[in-house]
Amino acid sequence: MPSNILEPITLKEEPWLEETQRLLEPNNMQISPSEDKIPVVGSPESHRYSGEGLFFSDGQRKVDYVLVFHHRRHGSIRISSTHDQLSVVSNGNFPSSVASEGAERRGMGVPGGPPASVGEVLMELGAAESQENVEPVDQEMRLIRQEFEASLMEAGLEIERDKEVKPHGPSFTRLHAPWPVLCREAEFLKIKVPTKTSYDLKEESGFSTSMSTVWRKLNQPFQPRVPHEHGRIKLLSHCFSRDKLHLYNITSKDTFFDNSTRGRIVYEILRRTVCVRTCQTIGISSLIAKGVYDAAFPLHDGDYKVIGHLEERNDRQVLHEEWARYSAFYKYQPIDLVRKYFGEKIGLYFAWLGVYTQLLIPASIVGIIVFGYGVATLDTNIPSLEMCDDRLNFTMCPLCDGACDYWRLSTACGTARASHLFDNPATVFFAIFMSLWAVLFLEHWKRRQISLSFSWDLTGIEDDEEQPRPKYENIVLQKRQRKQQKKKKKKNEQEKQEDGTVTGKDRWRQKLLSAMSAGKPSAVEKLTWKDRLPGYCINVSSILFMFGLTFSAVFGVIVYRITVSALMAMSSDPEVKSNVRVTVTATAVMINLVVILILDEIYGAVAVWLTELEIPKTETNYEERLILKAFLLKFMNAYAPIFYVAFFKGRFAGRPGSYVYVFNDYRMEECAPGGCLIELCIQLSIIMLGKQLIQNNIFEIGIPKLKKLVRTLRDKGTVVEQKQEDHPRQWTLDYALAPFEGLTPEYMEMIIQFGFVSLFVASFPLAPLFALLNNVIEIRLDAKKFVTELRRPVAARAKDIGVWYNILSGMGKFSVIINAFVISFTSDFIPRLVYQYVYSPTGTMHGFIDHTLSYFNVSNFKSGTAPESTEHGDISVCRYKDYREPPWSPDAYQFSKHYWCVLAARLAFVILFQNLVMFLSLVVAWVIPDVPKTIVEQLKREKKLLVDLFLQEEKEKFQLIQSLFNKDGANLQSCSTMLQSGQGLAPLGRYSTLPPLNTQASARDAEGFPRARCRAASFSQFSRKAASSENDNSVHTAV
Repeated sequence: MPSNILEPITLKEEPWLEETQRLLEPNNMQISPSEDKIPVVGSPESHRYSGEGLFFSDGQRKVDYVLVFHHRRHGSIRISSTHDQLSVVSNGNFPSSVASEGAERRGMGVPGGPPASVGEVLMELGAAESQENVEPVDQEMRLIRQEFEASLMEAGLEIERDKEVKPHGPSFTRLHAPWPVLCREAEFLKIKVPTKTSYDLKEESGFSTSMSTVWRKLNQPFQPRVPHEHGRIKLLSHCFSRDKLHLYNITSKDTFFDNSTRGRIVYEILRRTVCVRTCQTIGISSLIAKGVYDAAFPLHDGDYKVIGHLEERNDRQVLHEEWARYSAFYKYQPIDLVRKYFGEKIGLYFAWLGVYTQLLIPASIVGIIVFGYGVATLDTNIPSLEMCDDRLNFTMCPLCDGACDYWRLSTACGTARASHLFDNPATVFFAIFMSLWAVLFLEHWKRRQISLSFSWDLTGIEDDEEQPRPKYENIVLQKRQRKQQKKKKKKNEQEKQEDGTVTGKDRWRQKLLSAMSAGKPSAVEKLTWKDRLPGYCINVSSILFMFGLTFSAVFGVIVYRITVSALMAMSSDPEVKSNVRVTVTATAVMINLVVILILDEIYGAVAVWLTELEIPKTETNYEERLILKAFLLKFMNAYAPIFYVAFFKGRFAGRPGSYVYVFNDYRMEECAPGGCLIELCIQLSIIMLGKQLIQNNIFEIGIPKLKKLVRTLRDKGTVVEQKQEDHPRQWTLDYALAPFEGLTPEYMEMIIQFGFVSLFVASFPLAPLFALLNNVIEIRLDAKKFVTELRRPVAARAKDIGVWYNILSGMGKFSVIINAFVISFTSDFIPRLVYQYVYSPTGTMHGFIDHTLSYFNVSNFKSGTAPESTEHGDISVCRYKDYREPPWSPDAYQFSKHYWCVLAARLAFVILFQNLVMFLSLVVAWVIPDVPKTIVEQLKREKKLLVDLFLQEEKEKFQLIQSLFNKDGANLQSCSTMLQSGQGLAPLGRYSTLPPLNTQASARDAEGFPRARCRAASFSQFSRKAASSENDNSVHTAV
């Protein structure tokens, strides 16, 4: 079989046949090899692929997209040697006679085959190799690929594939979008392109100019060495239109649309291309899910390693040298180049990450100052000095029943001193500062986002109308088929029941009604709430189950802490007894961390499964629902242990003589003598640092390397062949990279980190510092991953970061409430404040520890709970931390007035703190405008320039048309003179609305003179004459 032509079935000569043959000529379209019976080019050994494998074999046409499928090892089933046939749905150019002839040929070629439907044309795509064993599944996939690639040809794409001689392995189909297709799709997608008109960006004058110049010079060492095309000059942009090609700055048709835009255009065609005959499927995503193709991706711009002169670097090499290296950690990100190479969606993510990281610098500095204040005042803090003073002789009640002895409060001196580092008056200021910082961060990001939208020409762009997801379409199709089968079955049953009882007149009436109903357009099928109800029920029950699982894990760790504490307290080793709290706290936090990491991976997969059950219609809807579910589950997983320590631990433990027990044997755990804030600090720091170190870095580096190793071992034969080649082709190198799986994991880890920084920052002022250090590495790690380890993603257009902004805003508001409760209920700030200004006799903190400790008579211990032996002699009264009446009071062991006074102060502080911070947040949001003033002025200027540009175009059109009329009028002047002198025409009427020229022309027509027509012309037609002459042979086929 010839390997470079497509052979249509020989039919009688028809006018449409010439067009079909011209469409299928190898010079116009080159596609796949003999396996798929579509055109093929020679083997790679016969051509030297120019541009490092970025072009077709002719070295001129770019490879805009690559489709990959595998040749699988053939089994023992042999298919008879027949001619493969591909059915193409007629778009009106094929007469009905062709369908009948195709049907006859189908009946001849495939005995007993079904007749071809009206509007279907059969084309013979070549003979199958008789020596080849073909699996039925492979045959089906081959036919689907044939139809899909034929549809791509009909859409105007050019296709090429090397002739594969190996029995198995990947096969690559390269796609190229010619200039007419790019223009058509760019107009359809409303892609903004630069025009010939440009203007200078306005620079500030006066003192601000000198300050900007100084700042620019100071920032020069931190700027990446990225070529700037226009500098302070901005080209005016407008949505692409084929009628206004003369307005655009088209220097070369090959480079006018950059590679990311070309890949996006081809992806849009792939996404909406339909396979109707072989399978009811729409889009390349569905074909990949079915296994027809293994992958589909645009190509990188060559190798990322710089070889040769630095001036000849491509965009990928520039990004690798100036962005994706750890040595460039101190430099700003080349956001414009990132957006150009990867698209707006990925560009916005890295811009947001950069803004977040920059604003962590002042938060880290303030956190270090707060921590330094705690260190500086450590030796002068009166409460911690009182706890460490042995002379005060505070004998505390036992920590467990029976085995535990009484103990001295001075033994907890280290915990008290460490607690002061984080629980000091500066912590309140830091909590207020971080709440305002969160508002400032969001406001600054809004301004930055609008500035990027302006510089990236995203202003005024409406959201694209999205196509339904393939899975949604499949489910709708299945629903429609079930309805049709049910209707057909019901109709057959009615015909059987009424057969013999219906008269001829009634039967005629039924046929008429059925014909009328068939002529009505069928309603668009869609999924209703009844179709989604099972998915919603499973979602609700599964999420509740996951919440229960998270709480069970937290409760399990609580039981572990209680049992291990009791067991270690019963030990005879005094060293073990002295380190009970430290050992139990550290090991419990490590267990919490491991559980969080495991459940995170489980919850991520569960969120995808639950979102699929809801059957979202569009990709945006799917992504938003997935994000909300994943965030809800991972938020609960990460913060449930921290919430427990902050607000529940020690609140329900009871008091001596009346403790609360778990499983009737183990007492509920209590806070450390220095308070629960130090335990909250330990919990938060270990979980935060552990997640960042293990999940965000080791997982991101180790798992991709492991996946790459697995793919290498799986495709070992292919790798050997690739190494044997002198110049590996780019599509082979890119296929070996990991696929891009979206930005949701990247955003999610940063959002969880933002929660650690903002929600419980009052307990750990150094959290912003550790987040800053992590993000400096995270930016370069993600950059290296995108540039060197992932296939190039499709450039997706986006105006903002989407639902993530709403999540950030909600967490910022929630952090105000959380920090207020942490300061008032978890720390000792409010009790110290109340004591100093209400109960202290001297107005100082002297006596605060004694004020917070209540008395308990040891004779009131329940039997079996008192210490079995004691080293402290005869003890009649022990102390415990609480505000309760002493045993000699009439209301013994009831909450004292001090308790209610402190509780009122705590609630008042929560209300005051929340309202103060909310008010200051509103002031900050009001003071900082969302849109910078310079952007507003430049938008007005661009609008005025666009109006002037189109007015000038209309003026030129009018002048051109007027000159044509004047030219025709001059030619007609002599004829009109002859007519008036020879025939003596009457003058025009007084109220006539016809111009003299038209009247003369009418008279001339009456006399039989040849009429000169005045033709209105479009200016764009003349300006495009040269361009259209070059593309006379190109074919435009609407999709």
